[in-house]
Amino acid sequence: MRIRIEAGDLPGRTCPPGDGFPGYSGIHVGVQRRDRPGEIIDLHPGDAATAQWTLDCTVSTTAGGAADIRGPYVQGRPGGRFVYLCWGTLEVAGGFTVFRRAKLMLDRLEPDLLAAAIGSGTLVGRLGLTDAQGRPLCAAVRPPVIAWSPGP
Repeated sequence: MRIRIEAGDLPGRTCPPGDGFPGYSGIHVGVQRRDRPGEIIDLHPGDAATAQWTLDCTVSTTAGGAADIRGPYVQGRPGGRFVYLCWGTLEVAGGFTVFRRAKLMLDRLEPDLLAAAIGSGTLVGRLGLTDAQGRPLCAAVRPPVIAWSPGP
C-alpha cells in the first residue's frame, strides 16, 4: 500500500516573529525518514501552491488483531503510528535546519476506511499546512484537520 499526502494552504517561505515564534525565512517542508531525523525527503518550498508525497508502506495485523501500518517513513509504535512532516529552513549551501514538525497521526483510522485503502492500494491524507496563526502547521494532526480516504 502507499500513503499519499496531498497538502495545500502552505504558509509561505517567510513567517514573521511573534508570540514566542522567532520567525524564519527560506521555509520548506518535507517528510522525515524513520530513525533518521536528518533525512528529510521531497522538500517543497513554503510558498508552493500544493505539496504532495507518496510513501510506500505495508499493513500487517498485530497479535491483538489490529492493523499495523509500517514503512520507511512511518514512525512510532503499533497503535501510535504517524508520519512526520518537517518544517525547516533551506540554506543557500544546501543545508536543511528543522524548526518544527507536524505528526500526521494514523492511530484513528476506521477499520472500514483502512480496508478500503488497502483494497485500492492507497491511503490519501488531505490537509492544509498553515495553522490558525498563519505559521507552519505543527503538533499531532488528526481529523478533522486531516481528511483520510482510500485512493483511486
